[in-house]
Amino acid sequence: MRVPSELDPIPGGTDRGLSTVRTVLVVLLVLGGSVGGAFALGVVGAPSVGGVENRFGEVTNETTVIESDLTVRNPNPIGVDLGGVTVDYGVSMNGIAMANGTKEGVSVGAGNTSVPFTTELDNSKIPAWWVSHVRNGEHTELRVDAKATSSTLGRSYSTQVSRDIDTSVIEAFRTDEPKPLNASSPIVSDPVLILERTEAEWGTVNDERTEIGMTLYLHNPKQYPIVVSEIGYDIHMNDVTMGSGEAAKTTTIAPGETVAVEATTAIRTQRLDEWWVSHLRRNQVTDLRMPFYLVIDLSNGGGGEQRIELDSYQRTVETDVFGTKPAGDGAGSDGSADGAGSDGSADGDGDESDGSDSDDGTATDTPTGTDTSDGGSGDDSTTGTASSTPTATPTATPTSTPDGTETDDGLF
Repeated sequence: MRVPSELDPIPGGTDRGLSTVRTVLVVLLVLGGSVGGAFALGVVGAPSVGGVENRFGEVTNETTVIESDLTVRNPNPIGVDLGGVTVDYGVSMNGIAMANGTKEGVSVGAGNTSVPFTTELDNSKIPAWWVSHVRNGEHTELRVDAKATSSTLGRSYSTQVSRDIDTSVIEAFRTDEPKPLNASSPIVSDPVLILERTEAEWGTVNDERTEIGMTLYLHNPKQYPIVVSEIGYDIHMNDVTMGSGEAAKTTTIAPGETVAVEATTAIRTQRLDEWWVSHLRRNQVTDLRMPFYLVIDLSNGGGGEQRIELDSYQRTVETDVFGTKPAGDGAGSDGSADGAGSDGSADGDGDESDGSDSDDGTATDTPTGTDTSDGGSGDDSTTGTASSTPTATPTATPTSTPDGTETDDGLF
């Protein structure tokens, strides 16, 4: 019988040897900095954009700072340094580019890395956005695009959050509550007219004027005809005078009759950038006021011509552009907007969701994530989509669902 030699192969040793070689190779690749090679072997996972959180920063007459935190996820259990990551970021509203920026040389370690950066929104673009918003039925699609690219891996991951923002500013000019109009004159008794209701619709909207076609239904409770010779108005949004004017149109209202009196009011579109600054500095809250006056002829009742002031139309318009904000009014002493927002969070496949609504509008987020490869081997493309229906809550609280997707509910 032959005695085994030290040179004889050990049973199963070939497989174990190859396994050991592979392990050593992977370790050498990683420790040696060849992350691209390890990724090509399928050992190192690709980074992804895990979420984007935005808030308004300092607001000046010219610019609005958007402060963002982009979460980049590195799925690798070991601390592989994915140096050379470039982040591109952009915000658009109804297809109008509002802000964009790039940050280079971002270092991403294992796990989640928060990448802070800022972009500036040019306030002079607000009037153009407003025109698109009104023409679109007071609807805006807010899109936040973010892409992280690793030069080491030759791979990029993109995510996009689409947020629908709806307002009802036109409602501030409508009322169905009857209001008595008093002359406060010792010669005639009050009320001299009754404003039964008003209707309003958007008219011509362009870079100069945003017209509002109003119809006032005036009732004459007197036994004699009353002549309306002039209607005047002012429009204020957070103490910024947005428009004023008068219309000299003679209308006679017979005794006991109700007559529809039409008037066209207008907002000066180019002043909307001033309003935007005030809106953000007050935590995205606007107090809209529109005082009216009528000039009427009470000669048939012995009172002569009288100017009657109407109670101001008032409405509070509140928004939350990025999805969530803290409760309360006002801003910090540094002039920055006291509001923060989350544009969604993503799971490992790039799925995201976030939603919110408000007293005068609703908003939903529909995010998408796309993973693309600029190099490497194999099928390196994955996509993910998700949507959410919002609920009105003061702040967004992420909750974990069974499939690992995070959802945010917020107040718009």
